[in-house]
Order: sequence, then C-alpha cells, then structure tokens
Amino acid sequence: MVVAMKVFKKTTPNGKMTVYLGKRDFIDHLDYCDPIDGVVVIENDYLRGRKIFGQLTATYRYGREEDEVMGVKFSKEMVLGKEQIVPLINQKMEMTPMQERLVKKLGSNAFPFTFQFPPNSPCSVTLQAGEEDQGKPLGVEYTIRTYVGDNEDEKGHKRNQVSLVIKKLQYAPPTRGRRLPSSLVSKGFTFSQGKINLEVTLDREIYYHGEKIAANVVITNNSRKAVKNIKVFVVQHCEVTMVNAQFSKHVASLETREGCPITPGASLTKTFYLVPVASCNKDRRGIALDGHLKDEDVNLASSTLISDGKSPSDAMGIVISYYCEGTIEKERVNAMKKMKSIERHRYENSHYADDDDNIVFEDFARLRMNEPE
Repeated sequence: MVVAMKVFKKTTPNGKMTVYLGKRDFIDHLDYCDPIDGVVVIENDYLRGRKIFGQLTATYRYGREEDEVMGVKFSKEMVLGKEQIVPLINQKMEMTPMQERLVKKLGSNAFPFTFQFPPNSPCSVTLQAGEEDQGKPLGVEYTIRTYVGDNEDEKGHKRNQVSLVIKKLQYAPPTRGRRLPSSLVSKGFTFSQGKINLEVTLDREIYYHGEKIAANVVITNNSRKAVKNIKVFVVQHCEVTMVNAQFSKHVASLETREGCPITPGASLTKTFYLVPVASCNKDRRGIALDGHLKDEDVNLASSTLISDGKSPSDAMGIVISYYCEGTIEKERVNAMKKMKSIERHRYENSHYADDDDNIVFEDFARLRMNEPE
C-alpha cells in the first residue's frame, strides 16, 4: 500500500514559478518549532541572470483598516527571515524527507528552502470581524513570499511572486495530568447578614477542541436571600500586547432555574455541561480564532502556552486564556431595585455589554487531585 503525500502548491500569475509546501500549519512545541520547508520550481531560461529570494513575514494588525487616515497605520509588518533560494547558496543544505521526495520528482529545476520561526514569536490568531467591518481582520498572520529579482531588497512584481499564508499554532500537551481546577468565592450583602458560597470544580485541567466541559457547581446559601437563577459561562480572554488592551467574550453559556429557588439555609450541587466551539460563535465580533478565516474547520484560538522559565508577560501578539464563571441571581429588597436598574442601564450602554455583573472564577489557585482509580 502506497501512502500519498499531500502537498500544497501555488504558481505565479505568469506561470513561470511554482512554490510547494508540505503543510500550512506549523506547530510550536515550546522547546522547538516545526521548520517551514518548501521547494521552488522555476522554468528553464526564465531567470536570465536574476535570482529567486524568499521571505518569512509576520503582519500584526491591531486596528481596523477602515479607521486608517492621514497615513496612520494600525498594522505592523516585520520580515522575520530572508534567504536566497536560487542559485542555492548552501549546496550541503540538509533537506527534510518531503523536500527530498519533491526534488527527486520535480527534477533539476527544483530548489529547496527552509525558514525558522524566531524564538517567542506569537501564534497565529485572528479576531472575528463583525458584519459592518471591512478590510483585513485583526490578528497575527504569517506569510511566505518568494519573488524574482536582482537583489533581495527588490519588492518584485505581482506577476513573478508568490505569497502563501501559513499558521503557527500550539497544541495542548498529550498528557493532561490529574489536577482538577477549583475555586470558591463568598458573596455578602451590605444590609443583610450571612453569605452565599459558590464553588466550581472542573473535571479536568486541559480540554481539546470540541470537548465537553463539566463544571460541578456547589451553592451553599447561608444568607437571608434566595437564589432564583443560575448562569454558567465559558469566557475567552484576549490580551492584545501591541496596544496593551484586554477584553473578554462569552464562547459558551447556560442558564437554568432547575433546583431554584435555593432558600436560606439550603444548598445545591449540580454539574453543568458546556461545549465552546467556533461554529456557535460565527456571527460574534471579536471572538479569537486559530489563524485566518479561509478554512472551514477553523477553531477557537487555543490557550497561549509559555515555555518553562518564561514569564507570561513575555508573551507577544494576542495572548489567549479561558476561564469558567458563574452568576447566582438573588432576591433584592425594594430599596436595592432602583439602584440595580440604574447600574444595568449604565452597563448595557458601555463597551462591555457582552459580560454580566457576575462572580468571576479567574484564580484557579486551589487544585485538587483525582482519587486513585
């Protein structure tokens, strides 16, 4: 049985040069990153003394393209690597198995090239555009560009250059560990004695795309109020390092009155299940996705992983994290209703109307161990 090797290719508008890549997704394993290995095929007698150059570029767009006026740009393009591909400078270049097979198949006009992502380079993340947004979406994008010219500083013409958008991604560790994230918070009341204790424990520490999240919620009502509604959210938190901005979006939610009201002195233990997926957030502006939007199987952006010995503050690009949060709605005395109505009006007219006045479980400081099987 022969296993076919899938290869991506793109040809210049004039049909004289073709670029081959074995894959479009390159994985950052923290201790190393997959090399960008490709092959360029050029037609005979086309160069006529010219050369072929390659570049690895990163584009970091942190503002809308339609808001750019008077020469102000809300994006930054950086050249992360340059290389002369033809004529090949390093004749003893070590090729990957994919390059060896392609060079053998395509003949003497095939030339290999390899680029490396710099250490600590950010992962590919795209912020989903809204219906009224125009231009390119916000986020981090990588491109491999090859072009014909006399020197590497030439920009080249569109007819003899190829640009391929690639993605730099991170995968969760294959071993999930045995820890169960858990958090406990207590809510007191200004004009009433006692507190409501709210505790949540997740069934695992790491979730893969499309997996169901089980959040075990324990509510103990030691106050004089009654809990009449429960809400649970999975929240995606984004930090845009270029402009030092942060925002959060709900990517999965659940609301129920089952088990309510929880009267004073009573308690409730219940497990809620949520599945955060990109397909359920297609029309929501600002949701962070893994890479560009051209793929139909796009996922929610993965949590940003930091290698050992590095600080989270050293991360660049768009830093992604997730947490689970919940709310418990209480019966209020009449004197508090008017104030709550005013606060809600101010809240709904702010930029953070996507969130709720809630109890946020950000700090998973306390971790439990699974019982031995």
